[in-house]
Amino acid sequence: QVQLVESGGGLVQAGGSLRLSCAASGSIISINAMGWYRQAPGKQRELVAVITSGGSTNYADSLKDRFTISRNNAKNTVYLQMNSLKPEDTAVYYCNAACITTHGYLEVWGQGTLVTVSS
Repeated sequence: QVQLVESGGGLVQAGGSLRLSCAASGSIISINAMGWYRQAPGKQRELVAVITSGGSTNYADSLKDRFTISRNNAKNTVYLQMNSLKPEDTAVYYCNAACITTHGYLEVWGQGTLVTVSS
């Protein structure tokens, strides 16, 4: 069993910053990629950014200049620093992890954390 617990969401004014965190726990041997996705009201879930265990990153083109993904492998934690936030960044942000567990490979999603950007 693996769980992802996200934190750091909330209400922020346009132009502000937030830092999301996602900690993985459970029967984890290792974690390959960890990532952030988001889903705005009435829209499909979309990729925000992913990071491998080696630190390679991939971003949605429209977000790479404002968002930064990082991770602490020792803590099985991934972060998302979001700067210069815009109202269109309002969404539920989900953490995702590709885990090698004692029961084999498992892809896990967090419960989501709401980010609301006011204009």
